[in-house]
Amino acid sequence: MLLKALFILTLLIVFVPPVRRFLFYLLVGRQLVKEQRRQYERNAPIREGETRVTPKPGRRDGSSMKGGEYVDYEEVK
Repeated sequence: MLLKALFILTLLIVFVPPVRRFLFYLLVGRQLVKEQRRQYERNAPIREGETRVTPKPGRRDGSSMKGGEYVDYEEVK
């Protein structure tokens, strides 16, 4: 009886922390990693010569606007 209790206690000490870490990773870890990656990409510094274009939400391919917006200007000499 004492040997069985020691064996069970040893198994719990040896195997529960890795199982607990694995379950934590499955439940929370992947979401944390994904959120950290998303925040890094959003706040990553722009290197010299790199161009970053963020699309405007709203109109999609079905836009009725053709060309760009025309602006009057005055030539300064």
